[in-house]
Amino acid sequence: MFIVNGLHTLGRYLLLMGRVMARPERMRMFWKQYVHEMSTLGVNSIGIVLLISFFIGAVICIQMKLNIQSPWMPRWVSGYTTREIMLLEFSSSIMCLILAGKVGSNIASEIGTMRVTQQIDALDVMGINSAGYLILPKVLGLVSIMPLLVIFSAAMGMVGAYATAFVGHIITPDDLTAGLQHDFVPWFLWMSIIKSLVFAFIISSVSAFFGYTVEGGSVEVGRASTNAVVSSSVLILFSDVFLTQMLS
Repeated sequence: MFIVNGLHTLGRYLLLMGRVMARPERMRMFWKQYVHEMSTLGVNSIGIVLLISFFIGAVICIQMKLNIQSPWMPRWVSGYTTREIMLLEFSSSIMCLILAGKVGSNIASEIGTMRVTQQIDALDVMGINSAGYLILPKVLGLVSIMPLLVIFSAAMGMVGAYATAFVGHIITPDDLTAGLQHDFVPWFLWMSIIKSLVFAFIISSVSAFFGYTVEGGSVEVGRASTNAVVSSSVLILFSDVFLTQMLS
């Protein structure tokens, strides 16, 4: 029964995405909504991304210094491991998990509320492709802004690491700089961006699906919002394993 329900949900999701990816009927309205969603979903999330990344970068640097540093290791190891962790996992995967809670619940509740108040039905009656009109700008908006959030997250993580050097005196700034610059592989940054693009699509499309297909009243909207966050998080974790294997 679980497999049947899963396949049924997957089929409904794919059918909805087929409607979403149709060419917009009014490009001028679409671009206006697209810019609005970039601001709502992405720009408004920059604050929380910078705040979390700053403290995570600082904590990672402290933990590396206190727990793996030894006289047998170079002093720049803490900075090197901090950079690798921020680039390879936190700024893409973990940050997207956090955004799944903020952005995903926002998308699901917004579209779900429109469904239960019959606004989506009104769009369908007027002959408008409601799926494309409501969901496509959100998907493209979040996918477009996500690489910027990844870069900001990685950069702020480095700033947090420097804060431990200048304020906490955990590691000297010179040793931290040497570690951050040691054996840098540009592909790691591109890999993080590629992963974040996939995660952004998962967050936006899955959350929109749960909001668009909600049935009932306000209680079901809340349940759909919860299901959107949980499902997006699980899919991000699963896809992270495959993407890491493919891109490494």
